[in-house]
Amino acid sequence: MAKLVILSSGMAGRSHDLKVDRTTIGRVDDNLFPIAEASVSSHHCEVLLRGADVVIHDLNSTNGTFINGEKITESVLKPGQTLRLGQVELRLETEGTPSSAAPPPAAKPAAPASSPSPSPNKKGESTIVMQQGVKLTELETGAPRGFDTAGKGFSKKDNKANKIFLIAAIVVGVIIVALVLVALMKAGSSSNQ
Repeated sequence: MAKLVILSSGMAGRSHDLKVDRTTIGRVDDNLFPIAEASVSSHHCEVLLRGADVVIHDLNSTNGTFINGEKITESVLKPGQTLRLGQVELRLETEGTPSSAAPPPAAKPAAPASSPSPSPNKKGESTIVMQQGVKLTELETGAPRGFDTAGKGFSKKDNKANKIFLIAAIVVGVIIVALVLVALMKAGSSSNQ
């Protein structure tokens, strides 16, 4: 029986037996093989058993599905090959192939959370791992990403239309006050006669 074994640290050794014709893999619990990792889409890919072949079909995932480093939309996964979903790596193992058929890749240090690094694929496009929320340390230091941290605060926009509107409003206000004064003076002079 074929099974997928997770190679990534923190989940290494966790596996899923491929018992049914269609197995969905993703971050949420309604998948047959849920992988709770931020770089894995909620419904990332599906594994289809077609005779002796194990076919991987990407479900329009955000961070892509890769077999041995090549981005795929649908492809056959052979025993010993590495399947990567976001930043999680798995290997296909079968009863006929020992689990040491393909040694796990050397662990790569994770990129810092504040600077996701794009990894090019065969078409020259790049995949960027999306960040998830604000970290507690950023809240404690008061310096969240994407905000002006130079202490300058917000800058006021210079809007010409607002200035013209303000000048027009002042002119109209002065004209109204002048008309009221003229009317009051006429009313006062007619009552004196």
